[in-house]
Amino acid sequence: MAKAFFRLQKFLRRTQFLLFFLTAAYLMAGSLLLLQRTRLVIQQGSRGTSANQALPVPDGVAGVGIVDPRTLQNPSPRLLVGMDAMQEPALDQRHSPGWLVSRNSELRQLRRRWFHRFISDQEPMQTAGLKAMKPTAEHKGTYVGCFSDDSRDRTLKGAVFYDLRKMTVSHCQEACAERAYTYAGLAYGAECYCGNKLPATASKPEECNSECKGEKGSVCGGVNRLSVYRVEELRAGARRRRNVIYRGCFRAPENLTDTFPASLIQPNLTVEMCSEFCSKKEFPLAVIRGQECYCGYPTGRFSLHDGADGLLCSGTHNAEGKYCLVYQTPVQDTRCTDRKFLTTKSKVFVALSSFPGAGNTWARHLIEHATGYYTGSYYFDGALYNKGFKGEKDHWRSRRTICVKTHESGKMEIEMFDSAILLIRNPYKSLMAEFNRKYAGHLGYATDRNWKSKEWPDFVNSYASWWASHVLDWLKFGKRLLVVHYEDLKQSLIPKLKEMVEFLNMTVTEDRLLCVENNRDGNFKRSGAKQKDFEPFTQEMKDLINRYILTVDEALRRRNFTGLPREYVPR
Repeated sequence: MAKAFFRLQKFLRRTQFLLFFLTAAYLMAGSLLLLQRTRLVIQQGSRGTSANQALPVPDGVAGVGIVDPRTLQNPSPRLLVGMDAMQEPALDQRHSPGWLVSRNSELRQLRRRWFHRFISDQEPMQTAGLKAMKPTAEHKGTYVGCFSDDSRDRTLKGAVFYDLRKMTVSHCQEACAERAYTYAGLAYGAECYCGNKLPATASKPEECNSECKGEKGSVCGGVNRLSVYRVEELRAGARRRRNVIYRGCFRAPENLTDTFPASLIQPNLTVEMCSEFCSKKEFPLAVIRGQECYCGYPTGRFSLHDGADGLLCSGTHNAEGKYCLVYQTPVQDTRCTDRKFLTTKSKVFVALSSFPGAGNTWARHLIEHATGYYTGSYYFDGALYNKGFKGEKDHWRSRRTICVKTHESGKMEIEMFDSAILLIRNPYKSLMAEFNRKYAGHLGYATDRNWKSKEWPDFVNSYASWWASHVLDWLKFGKRLLVVHYEDLKQSLIPKLKEMVEFLNMTVTEDRLLCVENNRDGNFKRSGAKQKDFEPFTQEMKDLINRYILTVDEALRRRNFTGLPREYVPR
């Protein structure tokens, strides 16, 4: 019996040793395999693009956009994230240039690349670092304190700015000072709000704990918290973003006191006095009649649509006070700036489709401010999100937005949508606008060197046919279309915008439409050194583009739509 027990004990000891040895061997093998795979990935990343890797990001592309075919022939070593999108089937090429076959997969790669970069920037900061941050003394404004911020009833709503990457305290202060506001408030590390009244509810200083995206060590509010600065002392020396703008001479309404909510009677009244008074009251219009100053908004009673001869506002012709001078103050009209996502998913999936450079971003600005709801995008464009288009971050198929921006064409991409607003712009203007965006971003202009290089003729030859194929595909495959010409929208803003809003099955008040008209440019009107008067299109380019114009015009009329505006041709 003892001998049998001894044998069993010996066997168990051997089994324990064997199990221990097998476990150690398994762990070592796993570690070696992991190290080998890591080394392989690093070597592949350093050697360049392999046959199985995704296409590179061209150096000329600053964000989401179309990839230049010449760059694809000589790829840059910068790689996109992922490779699964490259397995998708090619698109219909009957109208598009051959190099646009992989356009959709490249755009999806760009969206993923920006999204991963965005997510990495959103990683929470360490608590120790947040506690150490304090409002620095180098900022010119006076720090007032940390306040509670209610997005449904915001006090600082005179102007709103977003910058997910470069927001600083100084940037926000200067922006508010240039617009004649008294207070600047920062929230979420990237949002700036301006106004002339302090929020009612103060919060604990430690609750403002978000680091500024563009300034390490500085506080830019927190979650539903505002870091508020007084910037009134900066206003005197601030470089005005825009001066007081003369809107014209208009017939005065019968009862000015009922029409305008604020007024001032001042001997020797000047434009500066009236504008300063109305700016402090946060009104976008300053109206002067003699020694009387009135502040308010464009309304049905006073729409600013029917101007009068400027002589009628002069002293000799205006003895009875029937006419008044109107000026635009630096203050933003805030009646239409509130926006949100749809509370329930939209039953109708609507596209806002256009060729690049046709004014899609501007149309989104108008639609968002008219309806009060965000628009979505088929792409992730960080520059647009930073400027307040919050629908950029939302998934394009979430149905939480009123419509979705897209530049896509092709049967499959079009039939995903139930209906669409098809925005068409003069191809000559569209090509120039997209060329500017490609080389100078949303707000800049390409240089003379860009225009005179071989890039420009190659660009026209590639993109001109796409302008035509985009419209032709949507006319062929679109289920329910509203065709809007950019030039008509610009010329008759309110009637055309009202038509677009009704197409989206929304109702909007006249005052809100007038507010949109008052803020019609938004934050995406190009500025800087505009190109000199020159003709970038050669006769060969004109002949090519004019043929496409005639083809599109014929297709529109065949579908019983209004043809292209006459100004498109001849060129």
